[in-house]
Amino acid sequence: MSDMIGVRHREFLELLIKNKAGLTVDNFSKALGITRTAVRQHLATLEANTLVTKSITRPSGGRPEQLYVLTDKGNSSFPRQYSWFAQLLMGMLEQEAGEEGAGARLAAMGETVAKQLRVNGAAGESLSAKVQNLAVIMEELGYRVNPNAPANIKGIPVIEADNCVFHDLASKHPQVCRFDLALLSTFTDSKVVHEACMVKGAHVCRFRFDADASEPISASVAK
Repeated sequence: MSDMIGVRHREFLELLIKNKAGLTVDNFSKALGITRTAVRQHLATLEANTLVTKSITRPSGGRPEQLYVLTDKGNSSFPRQYSWFAQLLMGMLEQEAGEEGAGARLAAMGETVAKQLRVNGAAGESLSAKVQNLAVIMEELGYRVNPNAPANIKGIPVIEADNCVFHDLASKHPQVCRFDLALLSTFTDSKVVHEACMVKGAHVCRFRFDADASEPISASVAK
């Protein structure tokens, strides 16, 4: 998001993050040394991109002045340190529980999340239907799922993603994959075979589903 915002627009957002109560057109004009007309043009663009929105009006000597504030999207356009924080948490978890213990806790988390996601799911769904629904959820979570991935020999869909939302974290802490595997296995009530893993050098992450068992199997070689 930050790469898509021009320098001048970035200045508007930085002023607003320092002035949470909001700023008027005159405030922007004086702070940035540009005309009121130019300010309105920039604000119109920022509003169209839902980075800024109108707030309350402020009384003045004449007409009330409109205040502009950051939206949640505008606040999120500034750099965040989620990856660093996740690395910190994983390091502390491993220190406390060891690598195997950390992996077990991540697997338990994956099972819990899967059950929450399946609250409104149909109890009688076929495995193919569950996998298809899971692919939609993975897209919503940020995975780029290949809709043309061939089904397995039993005709059950295979999930293949060309990105990993946990790649940086999993490359340093491979047990993070146990969260995904447990989530996929619990959601589909099946064994998940992790046929290919980007962390292990593959170009994609590929998951095959088998109704005959329920224990996930991790990828051992890159494909």
